Amino acid sequence: MKKFIYLILIVWTNLFFQITHAEEKIKIGLLVPMTGPNKNIGQSIIKAVSLAVKDINNNQIEIYPKDTASRANQTLRSAYELSQMDIKVVIGPVFFESLTYLDEIKNVTFLSLTNKTLDLPKNVISAGINSTSQINTIKKFLELNKVQRTIFLTPIRNYEFEVKKGIKNSNIKIYKHYDYNTEPTKLTKQIEEITNYQIRKQNLENEIERVKRSKEPNKKAKLKKLEKKYTLGDLNFNAIVVADFDESLKSVTTSLLYTDVLPKNNFFITLNQWFDESLLNETDIQPIYYPSIDKDNFDEYKIKYFNAFNEDPTHLSLLSYDLVGLIYYLTLNTNLKNLNKIFKKKNSFKGKIGIFDIKNNKINHRLNFYKIENKQLIKIF
Repeated sequence: MKKFIYLILIVWTNLFFQITHAEEKIKIGLLVPMTGPNKNIGQSIIKAVSLAVKDINNNQIEIYPKDTASRANQTLRSAYELSQMDIKVVIGPVFFESLTYLDEIKNVTFLSLTNKTLDLPKNVISAGINSTSQINTIKKFLELNKVQRTIFLTPIRNYEFEVKKGIKNSNIKIYKHYDYNTEPTKLTKQIEEITNYQIRKQNLENEIERVKRSKEPNKKAKLKKLEKKYTLGDLNFNAIVVADFDESLKSVTTSLLYTDVLPKNNFFITLNQWFDESLLNETDIQPIYYPSIDKDNFDEYKIKYFNAFNEDPTHLSLLSYDLVGLIYYLTLNTNLKNLNKIFKKKNSFKGKIGIFDIKNNKINHRLNFYKIENKQLIKIF
């Protein structure tokens, strides 16, 4: 029977666990960019971790931040310094590129904030919102709505194989999977081919000509109706998952509209957008759906963070906030030196970000599902 261990974090309640058996310090390393182009992200994470420690209110916890400068060699140097301090668990690094040499640091478990899961060192656990978690949630939505034919559109970027791994791991049923070039002219041509736009456009022109030559009594009414259309003919899919973000996502959805593929007739679905508010104003592509973390919890955390630091947090800081609570909870059940064994077992934990499942050194999140329609964000489940 699947074992569930629910993490009831004291950081968002007023009830605190009492450690009566642990006299040694709970030493947690923190690998974040403190210098360089991503230092603002690092500072946000440091603040979130300090907030979590304050909320836990246990003086046994000690945090040891070290700089990665977003470089693999600096990350290795800092990780080695943490290992020399007999630290067994580290939150970070943030970016996948910083993980390169960490397999050289033995007996340390790194809870990286990356959402990439391919080619990770054995002592690194990806704690980010990975593609498998997102596609599992999309799969649930498609099954609930009995969607028969779904196509995936994935940009040729540095995460395309992560998406393909998520598709495989989730066992989602898809009709076809297309990789597309994000260069605008090439993208438009590919979308036309994927949607059979030219054929459907020609179908309409042929039908208009046929009706014009016919002697049908309602010919004028038919022509008037046809002339309001852009294409004629059914599509061979009824849901589209676009694995893209920001302006590139908007370019794809705009191309779909151009080819007369409309969100009112076909489900427009994308990956976790972290509640990107700019999508609220894109009414032409609504409704649009995506998986994400629990927004109510996220909003509650943002208020707490803003009240503490008078600034808005990054979404990665929420993840690091949860990880402090997770590590603290685990120390109630095991010695930090044996923490790596816990992550190999099948367990489930509940944090601010939601429920996440751990097995074989992997973390998958049970996400919520949302849609944006009429400029409003609506929770589906």
